[in-house]
Amino acid sequence: PPSRRGNHWEDWMSTGIIDQVIPGTIMFDGAQAMKGYALNKMCYSFNDADNRESFKRDEDAYMTKYGLNDQQKQAIRNRNVLQLIDAGGNIYYLAKFAGIFGLDVQDVGAQQTGMSKEAFKEMLRKQGE
Repeated sequence: PPSRRGNHWEDWMSTGIIDQVIPGTIMFDGAQAMKGYALNKMCYSFNDADNRESFKRDEDAYMTKYGLNDQQKQAIRNRNVLQLIDAGGNIYYLAKFAGIFGLDVQDVGAQQTGMSKEAFKEMLRKQGE
């Protein structure tokens, strides 16, 4: 896409590229950002080790402290990345949550694609050839 400073930014925005639908993909747009604000704020708090420990001691109290709704709380309990994204989670903040449980980006990618971690890693390896 063109630079926001470029003369054609408005033209590019009006093409509808931003509004394209990708089957099976939840677009993280303004509505999703608003929907997931509390969830993402909580996940950002996990940058601090004390907050991670507080969450592990009492997950429900920690989720309530940040004002998560029922959908978000259930997705957290399920440890399900796709449910968290549907609940407004941004993958960059969700990575903070996944890290609490020793999960890395490949674990998250595998869950998003419905593959085992090993199959996901093999798929990435083959794409790099």
